[in-house]
Amino acid sequence: MSVLQRIADIELEMSRTQKNKATSAHLGQLKAKLAKLKGELLEQANKGKGGPKQEGFEVQKTGDARIGFIGFPSVGKSTLLNKLTNTFSEVAAYEFTTLTCVPGVVKYKGAKFQMLDLPGIIEGAKDGKGRGRQVIAVARTCSCLLIVLDVAKPLTHKLIIERELDGFGIRLNQGPPNIAIKKKEKGGLNVTSTVKLTKTEPEEIHSVLKEYRILNADVCFYEDATIDQLVDAIEGKCVYIPAVYVMNKIDQISVEELDIIDQIPHNCPISAHHNWNLDGLLEVIWEHLGLVRTYTKPRGQIPDYNEPVIMKSEPTPSVESFCNKLHRQMMKDFKYAWVWGSSVKHNPQKVGKDHLLDDEDIVQVVKKI
Repeated sequence: MSVLQRIADIELEMSRTQKNKATSAHLGQLKAKLAKLKGELLEQANKGKGGPKQEGFEVQKTGDARIGFIGFPSVGKSTLLNKLTNTFSEVAAYEFTTLTCVPGVVKYKGAKFQMLDLPGIIEGAKDGKGRGRQVIAVARTCSCLLIVLDVAKPLTHKLIIERELDGFGIRLNQGPPNIAIKKKEKGGLNVTSTVKLTKTEPEEIHSVLKEYRILNADVCFYEDATIDQLVDAIEGKCVYIPAVYVMNKIDQISVEELDIIDQIPHNCPISAHHNWNLDGLLEVIWEHLGLVRTYTKPRGQIPDYNEPVIMKSEPTPSVESFCNKLHRQMMKDFKYAWVWGSSVKHNPQKVGKDHLLDDEDIVQVVKKI
């Protein structure tokens, strides 16, 4: 029996099983088995099989962030890429116009974003339909995903795409589960929590741990996590990516319909054809990526505002991480730094390597003589 068939059998059994206290342990065991089989599927996709390589999916990562366009065929992904980056990606009125991964670059607030126009995915993509596994494998390497939806049927497509990405270990707009698992040689299982657990039962937790052959361990829940999050914490194979739901073709609906669609979290309404709200989309991408700009200032010169140093806002960047971003050998000669901006009380202020920087700070590094 193939892995896909076994996954289908377990999903069918889960759908038939009524959830209550008596069946919680059995459901937990099924979820663990399902996650293990999906992990096998993921490894098979990563290894790949023999035969000729298919062109178009080997794009070198460049810039400060990689943005992937995910969506059904003919929702306007190629038009959006053309308008944002001035890169040519074929546009036509029929489905599956884009058959390869088309890259482009857009510069915003001094940061360079690599945009990837991926072929349209269809239901069953995680099982290999329509080059789906290749598309989703590229999506795993992205810093942020733009899920492009046709505004005429956004929720239907949204749920299908989320299910396909979830099946491939991509978790959208959420962080890793705050669960600590410390294995030991003996002593059995000790499950504790710092908060009240309302989404899981003790029997469910023990059955999942038993399925993974974790019989001696200290498990601590620091959040009210679900059983799926526990499985993710054990597997450790998921990627957590911010996503923006791009509602395209808003020129085809009324203002009242737009107000209803605006209630969807993490959404950004646009019209790629008419160039509506494209600047707003770039600002939403910037917010979801959580980036900060820091400017360099050579001694006796004005700051370089054209080429800022781009860093992640979490964890809060320090002067040391700023220096390492410029050159990994810089900290060997570091003496102190002068900082202008909102992170200091005085402008300029003399700081050490542990000083935390804010967005748009100016830094001048002084080296040892």
